[in-house]
Amino acid sequence: MNEKIFKEMFNLTKSPAINFGLADISRQAQKLAGKLSISGVQPKLSVKLDKKNNELIVVAEGGEYLLKPQTPAFTNIPENEQCCMDIAEKLGINIPPHCLLSLKDKSLAYIVKKFDREKGDKIHQEDFAQILEKNDKYRGSVEQIGRKLKEISSAPGYDGQLLFERVALNFMLGNGDAHLKNYSVSYKDNDIRLTPAYDIVCSKLVIPEEEDSAITINGKKNNLNRGDFDTLAAYLEFPERIRYEKFQNKFGVIQNIIESSDIDKEKKEQFTKIIKERVSRLELPE
Repeated sequence: MNEKIFKEMFNLTKSPAINFGLADISRQAQKLAGKLSISGVQPKLSVKLDKKNNELIVVAEGGEYLLKPQTPAFTNIPENEQCCMDIAEKLGINIPPHCLLSLKDKSLAYIVKKFDREKGDKIHQEDFAQILEKNDKYRGSVEQIGRKLKEISSAPGYDGQLLFERVALNFMLGNGDAHLKNYSVSYKDNDIRLTPAYDIVCSKLVIPEEEDSAITINGKKNNLNRGDFDTLAAYLEFPERIRYEKFQNKFGVIQNIIESSDIDKEKKEQFTKIIKERVSRLELPE
């Protein structure tokens, strides 16, 4: 990993230490029980940089980063997310700084910088499960997000375009778990905008029977095709001539990122096949 990443992430020239291993994660989480929300099969720890000791430490409040370790249920998830976020970044999707770091036991964990902090101050954010007042994050549609985003965004046209690109990216990368909580807005200085993209993983790589989309697109969660995305883009008033600009003729670029990733060799091949099939369904030139 190069110094540029460490500078961007931690304002350091080398990697900070992590003095706990995978076996310690559950104990760290238990220590913060009642103070830290840990959901799903993959625990997430809030950590901050102890500048004096050049070390990432687990905290209940004031965390600067999220740390996602390996999980017994699904292998390679940190490597998977790192790869997907690298692809998103290469394609021009706005994402937070992120990297893989080794825990004390040498297992890899995914670290992402929180984007709801600025100079120590917390920026208010809400996800679309909150905004749409939905108790079930899987009950909803991209169109509902888009309609509400138009109502509240300070730049509704541009945010509508960004939303479409992220939905298309999630489909192309085989992320069938992008639910209502995976899209958010921030409220800063009376400016309401779509936040950077986050939680992008190829869920189909670890759950082969995964649906195409966690929430409906054009009334569907499966068998999505170019027509469904064109209908969505028209609904979001995203001009036809630039809808797929970020994704056209990018298969080789994506394949190179996958090949250079830390994902297991067999899964690299599967991931490439998933993307090739999705690019075909979107009728995009490779």
